[in-house]
Amino acid sequence: MTIDRRTLLQGTAGLVAGAALGGFAGSRGAFAQGTMPTFTPEKGASLRLLRWVPFVGGEEAAWNANTKAFTEATGVPVQIDQESWEDVRPKAAVAANVGSGPDMVMSWFDDPFQYPDKLVDVTDLANGLGEANGGWYDGLRGYATQGDKFIAVPLCAIGNAVCYRDSHVKAAGFSEFPQETDGFLELCKAMKDKGTPAGFPHGKAVGDGNNYAHWLLWSHGGMTVDENGKPAIDSPETRAAIDYAKKLYATFIPGTESWLDINNNRAFLAGQISLTANGVSLYYAAKKDPAMAEIAEDIRTTNLPVGPVGKSVELHQTSTLNIFKHTKYPEAAKAYIAFMFQPEKFNAWLEGASAYCCQPLKAFADNPVWTSNPIHEPYSRASASLRPNGWAGPLGPASAGVMADYVLVDMFAEAVTGQRSADEAIKNAHRRIARYYR
Repeated sequence: MTIDRRTLLQGTAGLVAGAALGGFAGSRGAFAQGTMPTFTPEKGASLRLLRWVPFVGGEEAAWNANTKAFTEATGVPVQIDQESWEDVRPKAAVAANVGSGPDMVMSWFDDPFQYPDKLVDVTDLANGLGEANGGWYDGLRGYATQGDKFIAVPLCAIGNAVCYRDSHVKAAGFSEFPQETDGFLELCKAMKDKGTPAGFPHGKAVGDGNNYAHWLLWSHGGMTVDENGKPAIDSPETRAAIDYAKKLYATFIPGTESWLDINNNRAFLAGQISLTANGVSLYYAAKKDPAMAEIAEDIRTTNLPVGPVGKSVELHQTSTLNIFKHTKYPEAAKAYIAFMFQPEKFNAWLEGASAYCCQPLKAFADNPVWTSNPIHEPYSRASASLRPNGWAGPLGPASAGVMADYVLVDMFAEAVTGQRSADEAIKNAHRRIARYYR
């Protein structure tokens, strides 16, 4: 079933309207009935969900199929609005603050902390889901909780990994992909010399730009704030990260400072670059196009290299499901989310996403999607390994503001392009961070 930008999924009105939805025993893992609270949709309920544009067709198809099944089971129609990744954040913020618009949103990172008082408390739902499904991964749980209260339901981590042309890496003189940042820089230099350069976004890309900027900083031991929320960006570690970023940038294809999330995909598939970091969607975009069969066969994936900090430190895109307080149908919204997390439904969605979305609940870690293709393996650890973007400080309105304002992305972009010196870029970033952490 295909859903355009605005599509209304109509169900059979007479089917179990007002049914209570709760515990479920699925085909993979049987969870005790009664561990989930039940939610009865309000009479005459209808819902509207704002979500990010999907990059994997199978993910969208599986989500839509589950939504259609919910409508058929309850009689509650669900309208799904799609927006670009960059537009979800501002549109959700407007809806929260004006008190109208979609009932629910698939949000990014710690966006719920920008308007926590505008969101429905979903602690009962989230605790029930966690207890029934092996518990939440800590990193994803942190993006959805304020103290002991859930202000959102964790949905997934969208794994980020290095995608590269194996033959081009070998042609550059590397029989194995470098696992540390020094070797990675030498690889990028050699690939540029061979006319098969790398490219990473320095533009305001919600996923790829943030993932890359945070990896640059963290891999060299830097941080935006310390454990107490005090700005800590002005450090030798940040200067080392910028110095490394400038050397990498010199090996890139021109124009990466303006790239959004779609641009590195397009450049890779067009043969303009041979190495970037992306979700598994890049591989499947090549695989589904017969004209790109050679590229698809040549793609390999691996996790980002380890820097001077001595361990793997990666961001990974995260998404949560939020219910706005302005909704007229909060019980229907909770029922919808509970339905979508039923093991049979959620496993089908994970499989449809083909390793694009990593599960937030530990009981789903054995989904066969992770072992069905070697390309998927680097993405399988996203939920367990992700570091929250506010590190090393606590998540909250300040970390959400810094992320939404692209402070870290801008700092690296300013420095690598020469718009500012390293010291000036750090000073500007410090000023902007301090504005949020007052």
